[in-house]
Amino acid sequence: MRGKCVLVRVDFNVPIADGRVVDDFRIRATLPTIQYLAKEGAKVILLAHLGRPEGRDLRYSLAPVRDILSGLLEDEVKFVDDCIGKKAEEAIRDLRPGEVLLLENVRFYPGEEGNDENFSKELAALGDIYVNDAFAVSHRAHASVFGIVPHLPSFAGLLLASEVEHLRTIVEHPRHPLVLIMGGAKVATKLRLINVFLEKSEHILLGGVIANTILVAKGLSIGRSKLEEDIGDVLAKIDLTSPKLHIPLDVVVSSEMTGAVPSGVIAPGSVKEEDIILDIGPESVKEFSNIIKEAAMVVWNGPMGFIEVERFAEGTRALVSSLLESHAYRIVGGGDVISILDKLHILDRIEYVSTGGGAMLEFLAGDTLPGLEVLKQN
Repeated sequence: MRGKCVLVRVDFNVPIADGRVVDDFRIRATLPTIQYLAKEGAKVILLAHLGRPEGRDLRYSLAPVRDILSGLLEDEVKFVDDCIGKKAEEAIRDLRPGEVLLLENVRFYPGEEGNDENFSKELAALGDIYVNDAFAVSHRAHASVFGIVPHLPSFAGLLLASEVEHLRTIVEHPRHPLVLIMGGAKVATKLRLINVFLEKSEHILLGGVIANTILVAKGLSIGRSKLEEDIGDVLAKIDLTSPKLHIPLDVVVSSEMTGAVPSGVIAPGSVKEEDIILDIGPESVKEFSNIIKEAAMVVWNGPMGFIEVERFAEGTRALVSSLLESHAYRIVGGGDVISILDKLHILDRIEYVSTGGGAMLEFLAGDTLPGLEVLKQN
């Protein structure tokens, strides 16, 4: 391993405001793999993306991540403002064993998301070994996740291996009563997962946009609340009459999302045309909390409300409190809920926190993750 150039795909798609990282959970999650390789004397070269830039857009530069990573590793992390070509090659050539180099956003090149063969080869030419430690993007057949693998000896990183191990426990050896909590958006994927869990779980608790979708399907008005379109085919497969499916008993509504105008708590059937559903209400919190406290295993992805505004994060925070009081084996995924847990400094009280949002949902739904499958084949 000593002196080998090891390309490590990590997930550094973190929120950045005013040029500063505001949530470093995903960065911290990669430290064991990076530290192990550096200790073994590898030249560690990190591949990552940030956001969805259209070409080279410095608003999506990974430079702020380098600063955070240097602090976490307590050592300087090198950075170069490209991920292929002469600049990247020279920076790698100058690396010494045990040093870490972060390359610029791979999505600055269209060949990344297009899984372009030539771009994959250019990335592969930078290293001797490839390690995928980015479970959160392994559901994407992108060049730095998928296309690069056939060109190098390739392995799973410590984080990716841990993710698969823990999520496989839910699929193969769930504990009962099993409770699934679903909130937020990404409705199509979540509906597929709900269909799977209607077979294997005892309760499914819904909030956020996914709950709005079910409310509309049941013929109830959601006013001006957010709703995802074109999901009829997936929705048609859901047994909306199942007693396992729990929609909010009451909801917090307002005419604005800013929190600057009054809000009220009403039954879902009373939502007016001008209303926006922004959280679950106290009766929903009570019912959901009682179910959580009796669970043997809880899987949670997505918030119950519009948590960007403090007053509409109360339902999610209340369920977090219930989760902490539960004796269940708890697995949480998705950036919004993790952010709340992190701000409350209670991440270490959860049995497993997944870095994956969409990847976690697709894995649990039984979908094939291209980044995992290509590792198995190679």
